Amino acid sequence: MTPEMTTEPALEPNTERAQDTSPSSSTTRPPLMRLGFPVRVLGEPLRSHDSRRWQNAPHLSVSLAYLRDIFEYLHRKQIRFYRVAGQLAPYVTHPGLPDFHRQIEECASDLAAVGDLVRHYGLRVTMHPGYYVQLNSPDDWQTRRAQTELTAAVLLMDAMGLDQDAVVVVHVGGAYSEAASARERFVRRFLALPEPVRRRMALEHDDRRYSLEDALWIHRRTGIPVVLDTLHLRCLNPAERTLEDALPAALATWPPARRPKIHFSSPRTTLRTIRTALGERIQPPLPNQHSDFIDPFAFIDLVQLAQRLRVRPFDVMLEAKAKDMALLRLREQVAHFAPKLADQVK
Repeated sequence: MTPEMTTEPALEPNTERAQDTSPSSSTTRPPLMRLGFPVRVLGEPLRSHDSRRWQNAPHLSVSLAYLRDIFEYLHRKQIRFYRVAGQLAPYVTHPGLPDFHRQIEECASDLAAVGDLVRHYGLRVTMHPGYYVQLNSPDDWQTRRAQTELTAAVLLMDAMGLDQDAVVVVHVGGAYSEAASARERFVRRFLALPEPVRRRMALEHDDRRYSLEDALWIHRRTGIPVVLDTLHLRCLNPAERTLEDALPAALATWPPARRPKIHFSSPRTTLRTIRTALGERIQPPLPNQHSDFIDPFAFIDLVQLAQRLRVRPFDVMLEAKAKDMALLRLREQVAHFAPKLADQVK
C-alpha cells in the first residue's frame, strides 16, 4: 500500500483545519479558491532546488533544505498552494549518471520530515515535469525516459506521504505529424503506467497542439483529471467553448474526493526586444506568453463566474512572471476592487 493510501483519510481534515485557524480566516468554510504560484520565489532570496551541475555533486537533500525555507515563507505569507521544482532531485533519472539514482532512498527521513511540514502548514503541493516528458512520443527511448521521470516524481510525493491532491501535471506532448494518432498513443502509454503513477497524474491542454477538447477526449478513455488553463483556452479553442462552459466541464473530470486545480494567467502586453546578428528590433508581444502580473478584473470575473455557477471549490495556480509577488498583489487588488470576494480567495 502506498503512503498516499495509508494517510489520505487523515490529511484532508488537517488541511482544512490549518486554513480555518490561520490569522486571515474570516470563515470556518474552506475558501472557494486557494491561490498558488510555481517554483521560483521572488519576495525573498530563496532557492527552489539544487541547480548545480553534476560535477559539483548536487543532491536532493540540499533541495529539501531549500524547500523547507520556502514552506516557512509560504506560511508567513499565508500561501497554501505551491508547485515544486521538477528538478528537485537533480539527475535522479539521468541514464549516464548512476551515482545520482538513489537520492530518494538516501533522503527517506528528510522527505518524511518535509511531508510533515506540508501537513502542518496545510499546504497543497504539485509538480509539473519539463517539456521533455513526452509520453506520446513515437521514439521508444523518449517514452521510457518519460515513464522514468513520472515514476520518480511520484516516488518523491509518496515518500513525503502527500495526499491525493498532490498531482503531477503533464501535457499530451507533440503532434509528431499526426495529432490524432499521437493522442491515441498517449492513451495507450498512460494506461501502461503503474497504477500508483497514474493515480497521481493530471492532464493540461496546451496553446498550440492539443485543446481542451483533446484533453476531455483522453479523460473519457483514461479517467485522468483535466487541468483547465484559461489562457490556453483563449489561444486554442476549436470548439469555441466559453469559460462558463469550460470551467465546469474540466472540474467534473476530478473525482469527488479530490480538489481540482486550474491554471490562470494574463497574456503578455509588453513589447519584446529581439536580438539578432544585425542588431536589436522590437516586436509585438505574443498572446500565449505570461504577463508579469495578473489582470485583477479578469480574475474577479472568474471568481464571480464560479460563484454564479455554484461549482465546487478548486485551487488556482497563477502563472505570472512575478511569481509570489503577483499572487500577493492580486490578493490586495481583489480585496480593494471586490471586497465581498476576498474571503473566497486565499
